[in-house]
Amino acid sequence: MIHHVCIQTTDYAASLDFYVRLLGFEVVKESAGFHDRAWNSWLRQDNFWIELQTAKAGEQLQEWTPRASGPVHLGFMVADVEATYRFFKQQGHEAFKCKNGQELYSVEGEYLFKAIAPEGTEIEIRDTDISA
Repeated sequence: MIHHVCIQTTDYAASLDFYVRLLGFEVVKESAGFHDRAWNSWLRQDNFWIELQTAKAGEQLQEWTPRASGPVHLGFMVADVEATYRFFKQQGHEAFKCKNGQELYSVEGEYLFKAIAPEGTEIEIRDTDISA
């Protein structure tokens, strides 16, 4: 079982708002001054956790890129991808990855969209499971 993913951010307030307001995570614990970081927080959605933290004092975070080795995006399953896309737009979220000029697009016949979180993490939203 995967327990959590840790995400670092240069804009703690914006990232916290994104994960709580748009993705529905609950703030379980918020710690100021944690191990030389301004913030370290635990967010939960069902049995999945995000540890959201700022850089350590004096450290400069590098901008995220999908061309780096390691995780490329986080994927979330929703009941209705089109309704969720409309919700993101209604909430004023404007950062999306486009494919063929479209923010909501089909991959092998299944629609999805990728929202870009404030710290740069790509968040894939889909409503269909992967078929074999």
